Amino acid sequence: MLQIPFTDTRIAPGTVVSWSLRAKHTPRSRGDDPAAVSKSASFNQDKHHSSSQATRSTSDCIASSITITFEIEGRLDIAALESALLLLVRRHEVLRCEFRRLAGDLTCTALSPESVSLEAEQVGHFHTPEGLHTHLDKEFKSIDTLSWPLILMGAVVRESRSTVYLCFDHLVCDGMSMPVVVNEIQTAYAAHTAGRLPELPPTASYLTFGDAQRRRWSSLRPDDDRLDYWKGFTARNGGFFPRFPFDIGVADDRLYPMANRSRRLLDADETKALAAGARAAGGSVFTGVLAAVATALRRLGGPSVYRGLLPVSERNAEVWEHSLGWFVNTMPIEFEVGEAGVGGLAATIAGASAAYTEMQRHVDVPFVRAWELLAPEAYRLHHWPYAVNFFSYIDFRRAPGGEQHPLWKPKLHVWAACGNGISHWFHRTAAGLHVNTLHVDTPEAQQINDAQLDELVAVLREIGGAQRNS
Repeated sequence: MLQIPFTDTRIAPGTVVSWSLRAKHTPRSRGDDPAAVSKSASFNQDKHHSSSQATRSTSDCIASSITITFEIEGRLDIAALESALLLLVRRHEVLRCEFRRLAGDLTCTALSPESVSLEAEQVGHFHTPEGLHTHLDKEFKSIDTLSWPLILMGAVVRESRSTVYLCFDHLVCDGMSMPVVVNEIQTAYAAHTAGRLPELPPTASYLTFGDAQRRRWSSLRPDDDRLDYWKGFTARNGGFFPRFPFDIGVADDRLYPMANRSRRLLDADETKALAAGARAAGGSVFTGVLAAVATALRRLGGPSVYRGLLPVSERNAEVWEHSLGWFVNTMPIEFEVGEAGVGGLAATIAGASAAYTEMQRHVDVPFVRAWELLAPEAYRLHHWPYAVNFFSYIDFRRAPGGEQHPLWKPKLHVWAACGNGISHWFHRTAAGLHVNTLHVDTPEAQQINDAQLDELVAVLREIGGAQRNS
């Protein structure tokens, strides 16, 4: 799976068919659905929803979406695809949810599986890739956090191969949900076309996860020992959020349009060499890339101690592996950056690995709750207070259905209208190591991003070359 801007995707023209989620009863009249389930939303969902509500009448354009596109070979069986899409919605409660704020608490109510259906519409035939792109781009940007449903579905139908798309609000999913979606739809579609009932792995509800999280952590107070890791980091950092170490031409109190860019950093063989070099230093590709990012920043004049935020998967139980939801916590990490040379790189990788191990001991504390308790002034904002040092890494080869990605050609598209910083999503595929970057659309941000990634490639090759030359 490749994570790239939608503007970098070329989808061949064809006939667009879309499906809209419908309910026997409107979500607001869910009292007519005795099987509807209501629970408290997760901390992530609550903060995202409240920010959307608060900025609806302001100039802060915090809209965002997560989209997946993938290919189905052969002449499309539209009825089979519709059945697969409906099964997806019926299996995952979070996709059937309506969110309402009652007495300050965000409640999510999932309509019963039997109460929802899909309504198909043949949108029309698009003769050029440009016309198709304009239509889909407008669709993907229309999804609304405060409206129901929070999912768009469709397909671009052609004679020998069709492109399926699904677009979600972040409220109901994360990046790791996207391979789950692709694997589930492809598996169910294949079964339906063969006249079989789909055999899919068991799944659990994100509503259960979010409600349990709220119950466990709502009573947390600032003097709780479980916040000591965050407090220590904040004291050494001089604040709750670690700043991106270079000027990117933005004011702290403003949001800016975002540039969305992607780049392949290493090919498959180079990434294997990186893996071997990182292992030799006691690390992994993940900690190798993290250490390389810290080293690249240092060589450009950045700090000798790397401090950043990174997303951590909360799918630590098998029951969540095939579930959809926002299973992401955000944690701080810090480690020293070694001196130049192979020995310094090895020490930095070892330091990053040790720091990650230590961070994992404290990963249960929800980021949003720590933010609320330890940085209440910043928590009142509807976005991070300034450009933050942010690092993310995913190996999509290990995701459900990852071995089929070269055939299915899935692509993940993350879009955000505005922001005030720079974020890197590093990811590994069968083709190598890639990065998708969202940064404020300023000359300073573009310049430092290009310089950082150029230096990063050099460092990554040093790590891989050290192993080859040993």
